[in-house]
Amino acid sequence: MKKLLFTLLILALASVSYADSILFDSFEYANHDGETPIGWVCNDNSWKAGYLEKDHNRIAHEGNWYAYTEGEDSWLFMELYMTNELKYRYSFWAISDGEYDVEIWAGSGPTSAQMTHQLCTMTVSGGEYDFYTEYIQSIPSDFQFFGIRAIAHDDAYCLTIDDINVDMVVRYAMFVNPDRSQMLLAPGAQAEFEFVFTNSGYEPLQVYITHRSDYFTDVHLSIDGTVCTDFHADPGESITLTGVATLLPNIEVGSWCWVDIMFDIDCACASAMYAFWAEAGYESLNECSASAMSIYPNPSKGALTIEGNGLVTITNALGQEVYRKQVVDNELVRLPKGVYFVRKDDGHATKIIVE
Repeated sequence: MKKLLFTLLILALASVSYADSILFDSFEYANHDGETPIGWVCNDNSWKAGYLEKDHNRIAHEGNWYAYTEGEDSWLFMELYMTNELKYRYSFWAISDGEYDVEIWAGSGPTSAQMTHQLCTMTVSGGEYDFYTEYIQSIPSDFQFFGIRAIAHDDAYCLTIDDINVDMVVRYAMFVNPDRSQMLLAPGAQAEFEFVFTNSGYEPLQVYITHRSDYFTDVHLSIDGTVCTDFHADPGESITLTGVATLLPNIEVGSWCWVDIMFDIDCACASAMYAFWAEAGYESLNECSASAMSIYPNPSKGALTIEGNGLVTITNALGQEVYRKQVVDNELVRLPKGVYFVRKDDGHATKIIVE
């Protein structure tokens, strides 16, 4: 009965989060240098806790403590209930002086003889910390323990691991990174932004894109240069999306403006959102000089001189493009009376007044 209640609790937790950690150990608490890490079982004492003095709290891993082995074939066990009702993801940071196979096993007790199902194998090599992760699609039954087995190759002598993490993974889940970004943008100018979408569940997704904003027009997203309103993402797949959006020309300078990009699937059981923010404004109201380019005079009597190299776009107060050219060295531009916004290929925008 207790096992059933515990299983139901795990399932309830998994239903509200894409990846709930059921184990995270950075070896920072109560360990003693040269002894088996607290909470773990090592029957031959081949795994030990270690300590490295550092002047900050993060290099490739969390804190100063870690676990290591110098054995040729060594086991480390942890009591951890796992059910075949769920999917799991294992991850850790590791470093070695040679090549090690790191196997993840599941079983009924803290001995190698009781480890009955190998979940995955990851090969650790090289003299720098690296991140290792593996998604476990299925396990054949419920288990009470999991084990880490390290097998040394050739002359490998020492393996160090840190930040061991075991997550529960649900069927449908997604996230974007970063979930928001912001920039300074001239009214009427076009912004470009980029972020990564990841399918963090264990089912393939057909994802549909929508957007909403009171401040931007002409919002489009593309993948590998192709504009899309939906896309496919396999489990664990990460997809880079590039977005463009044009800020309305009548936005008051100093206003904060946003566009939300939403990602949904047919069952409405998972969603993600990316938010792009822009402050309406100008880098300069006088001479524009960035990317080795200058535009003068400002204000102007009708003739502008552009000096430098790069793509220059000029829009009027309505956001209409009136000039666009790849400038080499210098260019003379004549404009009728009005207010204009000059944008260079680095995204910087400047307000120009023609009297």
